[in-house]
Amino acid sequence: MNKQLLRPFWALNMLLGVSASAFAQQATLQGRVMDQKGNSLVGATVRFEDIQKSLSTNANGDFSLDRLQTGKLHLKVSMVGYASLDTLIQVNDGRNPLNLYLKSNTSALEEVVVIGYGTQKKSDLTGSISTVTSKDFQKGQISSPEQLIMGKVPGVQITTSGGQPGAGSTIRIRTGASLNASNDPLIVVDGIPLAGGGISGVANPLSMINPNDIETFTILKDANATAIYGSRASNGVIMITTKKGSRAGTQVNFSTQNSLATVAKKVDLLSADQIRDYVNANGTDAMKKLLGTANTDWQDVIYGNAFTTDNNINIASKVAKMPYRVSVGYMNQNGVLKNDNMKRTATSLALTPNFFDNHLKLEVNARATWSKSKFATQDAIGSAIQFDPTQPVYVDDKNSFGGYYEWIQGGKPNPNSPRNPLALLELRKDIGDVFRSTGNAKLDYSMHFLPELHANLNVSYDLARAKGNTLTPAIAARNFNEGGERTQYKSDINNKVLEFYLKYDKELPAIKSNIDATLGYGYYKNSTKSYNFDRTSEAGDILTSVNLPFDKPENLLISYYGRMIYSYDNRYVLSGTLRADGSSRFSPDNRWGYFPSVGFTWRAKNEGFLKDHNAISDLKLRLSYGKTGQQDGIANYSYMPNYTIGGDQSMYRFGNEYYYLYSPVVYDGDIRWESTTTYNAGIDFGFNDNRIYGSVDYYSKKTKDLLSTIPIAVGSNFSNFLLTNVGNMENQGLEFNLHVLPVKTENSTLDLGINLTYNRSKVTNLTLSDDPNFMIETGGIRGGTGNNIQAHMVGFTPYSFRVYQQVYDDAGKPVEGLYVDRNGDGVISDSDRYMYKSPLPKYLIGFSAAYSYKKWSASTTLRANLDNYVYDNVSSNFGSSYNVIDQASLVINNAPVDFLNTNFKEKQLLSDYYVKNASFLKMDNLNVAYQVGHFIRNSKATLSISATVQNVFTISKYKGVDPEISNGIDDRFYPRPRTYVLGVNVNF
Repeated sequence: MNKQLLRPFWALNMLLGVSASAFAQQATLQGRVMDQKGNSLVGATVRFEDIQKSLSTNANGDFSLDRLQTGKLHLKVSMVGYASLDTLIQVNDGRNPLNLYLKSNTSALEEVVVIGYGTQKKSDLTGSISTVTSKDFQKGQISSPEQLIMGKVPGVQITTSGGQPGAGSTIRIRTGASLNASNDPLIVVDGIPLAGGGISGVANPLSMINPNDIETFTILKDANATAIYGSRASNGVIMITTKKGSRAGTQVNFSTQNSLATVAKKVDLLSADQIRDYVNANGTDAMKKLLGTANTDWQDVIYGNAFTTDNNINIASKVAKMPYRVSVGYMNQNGVLKNDNMKRTATSLALTPNFFDNHLKLEVNARATWSKSKFATQDAIGSAIQFDPTQPVYVDDKNSFGGYYEWIQGGKPNPNSPRNPLALLELRKDIGDVFRSTGNAKLDYSMHFLPELHANLNVSYDLARAKGNTLTPAIAARNFNEGGERTQYKSDINNKVLEFYLKYDKELPAIKSNIDATLGYGYYKNSTKSYNFDRTSEAGDILTSVNLPFDKPENLLISYYGRMIYSYDNRYVLSGTLRADGSSRFSPDNRWGYFPSVGFTWRAKNEGFLKDHNAISDLKLRLSYGKTGQQDGIANYSYMPNYTIGGDQSMYRFGNEYYYLYSPVVYDGDIRWESTTTYNAGIDFGFNDNRIYGSVDYYSKKTKDLLSTIPIAVGSNFSNFLLTNVGNMENQGLEFNLHVLPVKTENSTLDLGINLTYNRSKVTNLTLSDDPNFMIETGGIRGGTGNNIQAHMVGFTPYSFRVYQQVYDDAGKPVEGLYVDRNGDGVISDSDRYMYKSPLPKYLIGFSAAYSYKKWSASTTLRANLDNYVYDNVSSNFGSSYNVIDQASLVINNAPVDFLNTNFKEKQLLSDYYVKNASFLKMDNLNVAYQVGHFIRNSKATLSISATVQNVFTISKYKGVDPEISNGIDDRFYPRPRTYVLGVNVNF
C-alpha cells in the first residue's frame, strides 16, 4: 500500500527531471546565496548591474534568471546583516550553479525579525524575543509544529502528552501565569491568531498544521514584546511564519520520510511465575484455583512496532510577476498501541504579489487539512498493567465475549475486574474525522504621496468541522450489561478576524533618529456549535438521553492598540505600547482592560569606547516593563445569571406530562481580567565576529486577580464553590543562551548551542481574607474516590504534592500506615499532610550540536529537566497485596515490581514514598545526512538523504516508563516510542 502511495511522487520526480534537463540547455544563470556556515539566505537581493535587473532568493536561498547572453556579468548580492558581494560571473548553459557566500557584517544591522504587527531589526529589539529558523529545527518524524523547537529556546518548555499519533503538547513560556485559567501561549500563524481550546476528533489541534510548511518560529516572552496582543498574551506569544513563493525560477521540492517506531520502555511488572509464587504463598485455596497456566506479557500483547510514512511536495514559482508556493503533504502514522492511527492530508497556497511599483503588497495564505484518526482506547494501557499474566489472551469459546478471556461472575463479566486489554482495543471502534482550514489576505499599501506611511489590512478565518463516533459491540465485556455502546459527536468552529493598522516608519538623518509608529484596530469573533446526541446501545436503545440538540457559545473581542519605537544615533531605542481590549466574557462594567508596556535598549557596542574593539561584535542592554491580561479559560457568560437543565432524574410531573427542572448556577457578576505585570532585564553579547554570541535575561512576573475557586456559604442553593477573582502568584527566572562556532573552515563547521532556564514560581495569595491554611486541591489520582495529590497553597509552588511523610524501618523499607505526626497532636489526620516538591522543574537545559564536513553533516539535540518530581500513581494504585489477591472480587491482578519493596497490604495513596525525583537527560534525536548533489545528468535536480534516531536515550533515577510527565502524575502513560527514520529530499 505504501509503495502505491509513493508511485505518483516517483512519476512526478522523473517527469520533472526530464523537464529540468530540457530547460538546462537554455542560457540560464542559477545560484544559491548562503552565509559562511552554508545556511541558505532567504530574501537576499541579487542585482545584475549590466541589465539593471534585481531579484530575491527564495525559501531555499536559490535564484534563477533565464534568457541571458553567455559571457561575463557584473553581479551584486546584498542582505541586511551581511557585507555586500560585488563580483563578475560567467553565464554558461546553467549546468554549474553558482554558490555565493555572504560574510556576516556585525556593523550592519542584523536580520529583521517578526514582531506583533510588523517587523523590527534584531539589534533594535527592546523586548525578550527568540527566533528559530528551519535550519535549526528538530529533525526526524515530526507530526506537530511545536515539536520542531523542543529544547531550542530558553524559557520555553514543550512536553508531549505521550506517543499517540499527533499527540498534544503542553507548551509553557516562562511557566505560565495562571492557576485555573489557561496557561497556553497565543499562537499566530502568518498573522492569523488561533483560538485556544481543542477540536473534537483530533488529539492535537496544532497537528492540523503541516510542519513541513513552516519557515520560522518567533517567541515573544516578556510583556514589552507581548503587550501589543493585550488580553491574550500573559502566557507569551508564538508567531509562526510559513514558507512563501519564489520571484526567481521554479523550484520543486519532494521529500519523503519513512519511520519505524518501537516501544522504548515498558512498566516493570511481576512475571507470571512471580504472581503464581506469591498467590501460592499467600492466597487461599479458592484464590490458588484461579491461577492460570499461561505466561502472558500483556504489554507485549497491546504494543507493537509502528510504521509511518510522511510525504510532501511543494512548488515555489511565479506566474507573471506573482510569486506563489503550493504544497501537498500526506502522512499515515501508526501508533505503538495497536489499532492507533492518524492519516493527515494537508494542502497550502501562498501568494505574494506586489503592485504599483511595490507600493502595494498582497499576501494570501490558505491552508486546508483533512485528518482521519482511529483512536485506540488508552484504558488498555492500565488494564495491561493490572491484568493477571497467568491467564491467556483467548478462550476456545468464540461466542464468549468475542473469544477473549475475561473474569466471569455469574455468567457475566466481573464488574470489579479489569477487562482483557486486547479486547478493549479490538472490540471498540473510535473514529474521528476533522477538516480544518485557516487563511487570510493581508494588504500592505505604502502611500504614494508619503511612502513612509503604510496601511495594513488583515482579514482571516479559522474554521473546523469535526465529527466522530464510537462503537462497542454487545459481545464486548466492556459494556456487556448495557448491550454495547454507541456514541457520536459533531462540532463546528468558526473564528473570524479583522485587523487594520497604520504604520509610519521614518528615518530622520538630521537628528540621527528613526521613528516607527503603529496604530490599529482588531475585531475577533469566536463561534462554536456543538451537537448533542443520545448515548445508545448497539441496537439503538437509549442509555443516556440529552435535553438540548446543540450548544452554540460564542464570544467577541474588540481591540485598539498603538506602538511607538524611537531610536537615536543607532545607540538608544525607546519603545512603548498600549492596547485596550473589550471582551464579551465580562460585564459592561469590567469589559475593558488596558495593557501598557515600555522598553529601553542601549546598544553599547556603538559607543565610542567600544566601537573600535573588534573582539566585541555586539553588546546591548535591554530593560522592559509591561502588563498583559488573561481571558482564556473563562466561560463565555460566567458574569450572567444562568441555569442548568436537570437530567432524567430531575423531572416534575404536571398532569400526564413530565418536565425537566432548571437549577441556578453560581456566578460572579463582577468577574474580571487576570492581569500579569512583567519586568525584564537582558544583555545580548557577541564576540569574535559573532563566533560566540548569546543573551542573558532576568524576569519577574506578578499575576493578580487570579481566577480561583473558593467555598461559599452552605445553604445558598448553589454548589459549594465559586469561580472568582482572588489570589496572586509570582514567577522569577533567569535565562541564558549561548552559541559557539569553534570550527569554521572551507570544508567543515561545528556549531554548538546551549540554553539554560531557572524558574521559581510561588502562590502569594488565594483568599479575600488572611487565611494561611487555605488551599485549592487538585491533581486527582486513581486508586480511590475523590483523592487529590496536589494543591495550590500560599508560599508554595503551584501544583505541589500534598502528602503524608512516610516513616521507614532500619532497613530503609517504608512502614505501612506509619507517618510522621507533623503537628504533634498525637493523631495522624489530614492536617499532618504537608506540601512536598513540585512537578515544575527548576532548571531547563537544552543543548544542540551540528557538524558538517563537505557533503556530510550530523546533528543532535539534548534536553534536561532538573529538580522536577513525579507522583507514581501506577505503583501506588496497583502495589498492594489486596490488589494482587482481590479476595472480595475473586480476581488476581498484577503489580509493579516496586510492590516487592513495600509489601503493602493496602494502598498508601497519600504517602510521599510515591513522589519520585524525575530529573532527566534526554537525547531527542541523532541525525546524519549526506548531500548527494546533482544526480541526473544535465539536470538541476539535487538529492540528499538522511537517517535519524529519535528518543535515543533517557538518563533518570525515575523507574517508571518516562520521567517527563506534564502534570506530574504518572498513570497509564502512553509511552513515547524510539523511532528510526530514513528521509530523502529532492530539489528541482
